[in-house]
Amino acid sequence: MNIASVQLFLEVAEAGSLNKVAARRQIVQSHVSRQISEFERQCGGRLFRRTGRGVELTELGRHAAARLRPWLQATEQLEQELRQESGQVMGEVRLGIIPSAAHPLTTRLFTELQAQHPAIRLNIIEAQGVELDKMLDSGAVDLAILFRLSKPKGSDEHQLGVASTYLVSAPGDALTSRPTTDFSQLEGLRLVLPRRPSHWRTALDDTARSLGFRLSPVVEADSLIVQTELVACTPGLYAVLGPYSIAEDLKRQRVQASKLVRPELCRHVTLSFPKQGKLSAASRVVAQTVERLVESWGHQLTEP
Repeated sequence: MNIASVQLFLEVAEAGSLNKVAARRQIVQSHVSRQISEFERQCGGRLFRRTGRGVELTELGRHAAARLRPWLQATEQLEQELRQESGQVMGEVRLGIIPSAAHPLTTRLFTELQAQHPAIRLNIIEAQGVELDKMLDSGAVDLAILFRLSKPKGSDEHQLGVASTYLVSAPGDALTSRPTTDFSQLEGLRLVLPRRPSHWRTALDDTARSLGFRLSPVVEADSLIVQTELVACTPGLYAVLGPYSIAEDLKRQRVQASKLVRPELCRHVTLSFPKQGKLSAASRVVAQTVERLVESWGHQLTEP
């Protein structure tokens, strides 16, 4: 078994889409398809069937995934242990991260690792929180940085910081010119919100409902970049976003933001680990470096 082929198979199985995996790896979809077809030939049968929304595992595919996940974890662990005997921390670490938290943290993380542990290879995957949770459960990533609506309690999650929530608009807007805005002021506003299903969208809808009104989205978009661009270019349109997704546009004065209060919606920035399996030495080094960097920045994901 080729480790890279098994990793690709399990990644496609988790994503349910060749296109998603190709976009994540920044390669063409046909290349992923050829590799999967070759792996199917090695396994002696079809592992996926195509659907209108992507691909799903066949019976053989489900059986293969169940057998190969623990095999891959054991193989990677053995590889790490053998490399550790050389006295140098080595190996690949697959780090999942939400898009709004990716920069500049990943750049500084890479710089630190290159200086102190050059044999560690970072494999960075950007995805939304729900997808990252699934990837953690399946072993497709070793660590993940994501947002939680409540403070983490288990040993498989460490809190890095807390992120407030902001009402964002084009510059010159009267409502967002104030330092804070009551959540109740969102009633009747023309909003761009994330698409359902989304834990964050559900939290926003539930908060509005608890205050006796419903949010009124005129646009729905998953992409934080799309949301920010829409409000920057459309006076009278508003988005509800965290600080990291708008930091650069605020510096450039492309958008204006007011902190939402009463209630104040906070998300907990969390470093999460797989619930099963042992962290490799390289993964532990990456986790420690992330925690140290964020702590030195005042428990923020950007440098002060």
